[in-house]
Amino acid sequence: MFKLHALAIALTAALLGSGGASAGTEVLASTPARAAVGAASTGFDGVVEALRQTVVAAQVSGAVVELDVKAGDRVKPGQVLLRLDARAAERGTAVGDAQAAAARAALENATQEYARQKQLFQKNYISQAALERAESTFKATRAQLAAQDAQVGAARIESGLHVIRAPFGGVVAEVPVALGDMAMPGRALLTLFDPSALRVTVAVPQSVAARIGAGASPRIELPGLPGPLRWVTPGPIQTLPTVDAATHTVQLRLDLPLGSEGLAPGMFARVWLPVTGAAGDAAPGPIVPVTAVVRRAEMTGLYVLDPNGRPTLRQVRLGRVQGDTVEILSGLNLGERVATDPQAAARARDPR
Repeated sequence: MFKLHALAIALTAALLGSGGASAGTEVLASTPARAAVGAASTGFDGVVEALRQTVVAAQVSGAVVELDVKAGDRVKPGQVLLRLDARAAERGTAVGDAQAAAARAALENATQEYARQKQLFQKNYISQAALERAESTFKATRAQLAAQDAQVGAARIESGLHVIRAPFGGVVAEVPVALGDMAMPGRALLTLFDPSALRVTVAVPQSVAARIGAGASPRIELPGLPGPLRWVTPGPIQTLPTVDAATHTVQLRLDLPLGSEGLAPGMFARVWLPVTGAAGDAAPGPIVPVTAVVRRAEMTGLYVLDPNGRPTLRQVRLGRVQGDTVEILSGLNLGERVATDPQAAARARDPR
């Protein structure tokens, strides 16, 4: 009797354990990876550029004695940015002024002498040769004065080059010099750009550039900006007429709207171009819900279900986000099922 009772208890425990396991099995919510509906759009990495950006360089040598701006400052056209030591140039200008004054006095004397000689010649008191010598002296003195005036003008221009002014209004991007640094002709003193006119430049394969339809409406994604500022509709596409011989790519330029906020030259941008299909072209990647995407450190993945419904974390490469779906560029095939609840899939994969 005791043995039968123990056997009954064991069978009951086994049945309860089996039922509990069955009840604990979690059915994961999933959805198949489906094809995108609508025109294909391909993304290409680009960079934000300023339409007007210049490196202001020194045209003369001299130590930096005044630095009025720093990186990030906004400046107006013609505003003084920095000054170089101009004492040597100013001394040269003073010497030129003195030499020009001496030449002017000599010309005045030569003019008066020439006038006297002409009066004497008219009265036949001097010869033709004497008059010609006086005229020659007058003309030579006048030429010397013109040369001195030209040298003084050049010295004044060189002296003015020691004051560096903004060629246009904008933002100072970089100032690679400091007070006391020696500036030489051609050395960069600062970088200036105009933030009111920006564009995105992107290099695309030659075959893709040939398939961009006329009147195409591209979109620009700026991943570094928050929500409403992330997507921008640019102006018309400008295609440069040359092809890079090394990479066989064509450079495209897209003007950003005036007044775009949070943008600066050098920022990363992704340009989504509507590309017309052609025979043999690859179809756009499958799309899945955004909520199915798993991000862990530098890994982006999806929980893909095998035929038995078991989840496996698979690394994928994301494409364009449209609404509540995202395109999968690589790592997933059409028709494969993905878990829409990554947390539930993680618990089913690694039960505790």
